[in-house]
Amino acid sequence: QTISSTSTINNVTNLKVRLYNAKINNEINGNWITVPAGTVQEARLKAKAKRRLRKNSSRDSGRGDSLSDNGDTVRFGPPPTSPKGKVLDRRSRQGKGRGLPKKGGAGGKGVWGTPGQVYEDEQQVDVRDPNYDEDQENCVYETVVLPLDEDAFVRTVTPIVKEYFEHGDAYEVAELLSELNLGTMRSDVPLLAVSLAMEAKASHRELTSRLLSHLCGRVLTHSEVEAAFHKLLQELPDLVLDTPTAPRLVGQFIARAVADHILPTNFVEGYKGRVDCGHTRAALDRAAVLLKMRRETGLRIDNLWGLGGGQRPVNQLIKEVNLLLKEYVLSGDVAEAECCLRELEVPHFHHQFVYEAIVMVLESSGDTTLRMILKLLKPLYDSSVITVDQMRRGYERVYMDIADINIDVPCAYSLLEYFVDQSFSSGVIDKNLRDLCPCR
Repeated sequence: QTISSTSTINNVTNLKVRLYNAKINNEINGNWITVPAGTVQEARLKAKAKRRLRKNSSRDSGRGDSLSDNGDTVRFGPPPTSPKGKVLDRRSRQGKGRGLPKKGGAGGKGVWGTPGQVYEDEQQVDVRDPNYDEDQENCVYETVVLPLDEDAFVRTVTPIVKEYFEHGDAYEVAELLSELNLGTMRSDVPLLAVSLAMEAKASHRELTSRLLSHLCGRVLTHSEVEAAFHKLLQELPDLVLDTPTAPRLVGQFIARAVADHILPTNFVEGYKGRVDCGHTRAALDRAAVLLKMRRETGLRIDNLWGLGGGQRPVNQLIKEVNLLLKEYVLSGDVAEAECCLRELEVPHFHHQFVYEAIVMVLESSGDTTLRMILKLLKPLYDSSVITVDQMRRGYERVYMDIADINIDVPCAYSLLEYFVDQSFSSGVIDKNLRDLCPCR
């Protein structure tokens, strides 16, 4: 049974009282009796224990310390800990809990909840708050996007247009432009697009015409498109310095815009008698001629720039490849053939060019065509106009179709084997591709 510290102190006090009374009685009787040494030693031990209890009472109160009969301190609870250890001990003093921080770490000074906690409830405004402003309840906060200046406009819109030339998605361009605050630079979007297209390929000009038709009514108004073409005609003298054919190209853009109904039909007629610049007059004359041919002969201006790249039908591409090879065999101009192949803008279709060239060699008579085709394939392969993958795919297609080709050309196997050996000797193909050549 645990004895409290108060009981221990009372026992010591009672012992001292008894000793004092015994001393008084001895003095009264006149008999001075010497107190035994053991009794004095016992009193000193008990007094020392009392001082120790007083010293540790504030720190170890409630731990159940008491004195034994021989004056030793008896502890019935856990040993006392230092103040430092007491601070680090996070366990409950009542023996409850798992040692976790209180309130899951959400308690404490300056803490407004657990980490990552989001208060979704709207905070009610206190009208008694000294900082309360009555106008705050009617305020609407919106994100303000500053309008673009000329330099920021060119830096922002130019990458958008150039990226459009790669993917051809007009919807994405319209979405990107709608997120910008173009301000007074809105009418410069068609001007910038046409200026970039004139320095690019015909397929990019076709994409630009489609882009202008798509943006009109969604991002741009008809008046803004018309203002852009007016400004384009005014800047023609500067555009001619970079693109000598700018007047003819601008005239075609104007005719295409009129055909797409994004420019009024009287746009060209409105300039009659009011043009002093020769470049502007040439552009308007080109547009007037195309529009007149559209009315009288039914010319399709909507296909004015033609279809570029992979947008053309496969049969049309095959015909153009065959025509290119036939012109090369007659002229022997490798540079012109390479330029025409680049203008087709179909690098993924170059295997068809290799296939048609080998078939032409197999169907020809004599070694002239064979030598000319090898003379053409070698520089195209070295300059990476035709990649290794496209070259290999073209040869493999001939290997697969050699059985059908042999029906029309009886000696096709021997001719193919000879051509493959010559191609390997010239460095057009590797040894693995040469070994795949079929034989009869």
